[in-house]
Amino acid sequence: MTIRMSCFVLGALTIGAAGLSGCTTAASSPAGVSQMGGRMDMASVQRLVAGWPEASRMAAMDMMRKYGPPQEATASMLMWMNNGPWKWTKVSRETIPHNFPMPHPDLLEQAIDYQVPLDRYDDLARYDGSVIAERTKGQLSARCDKEGANFLAINLAHDVATGRRTVEQARSYYAAAMQRFMSSNQMDPYMQRIQFPMPSSNSRDPDRAVM
Repeated sequence: MTIRMSCFVLGALTIGAAGLSGCTTAASSPAGVSQMGGRMDMASVQRLVAGWPEASRMAAMDMMRKYGPPQEATASMLMWMNNGPWKWTKVSRETIPHNFPMPHPDLLEQAIDYQVPLDRYDDLARYDGSVIAERTKGQLSARCDKEGANFLAINLAHDVATGRRTVEQARSYYAAAMQRFMSSNQMDPYMQRIQFPMPSSNSRDPDRAVM
């Protein structure tokens, strides 16, 4: 069984872990998609994604069942803002092949505010190439094909960033957690929610002027 197959099952288990979040209004609506109370019309979004690859379409439906229609929708992506624990969630029509820990498509990216210590960026890159740290924005995101896998990736990224685990330990934990889920549907706590306190202060780092 591949990670893609396991994540389809994982999505059903994670539905309902968080309620609907507050809505923000998109600046404009793409052609063919209407807005209702700051969100897109569900039926229009379903028609929009009908021709997407199966994995992207399933991720879009999972996120709509959990968080409602997105605030923004185009032919290539759906966006939710401030949904559950996430600063934003993006489902992309494009899928990106990713082989760690087993082959699967990356298409669901979710972000939090987080300031990564400057000496840990290389470690995070070695830990998981689909964990993206942005210093200036003060953001940390993970991209996989289901939310549970993103929770797992972010929680382990925090462990690496804080020195709780080495890169090798984090990669081993990730693979073991996914293997347990695939073999027995046992969902690790790291796959269920963010396991550390969210930053309470501004995580952005605009750097300093030198001229």
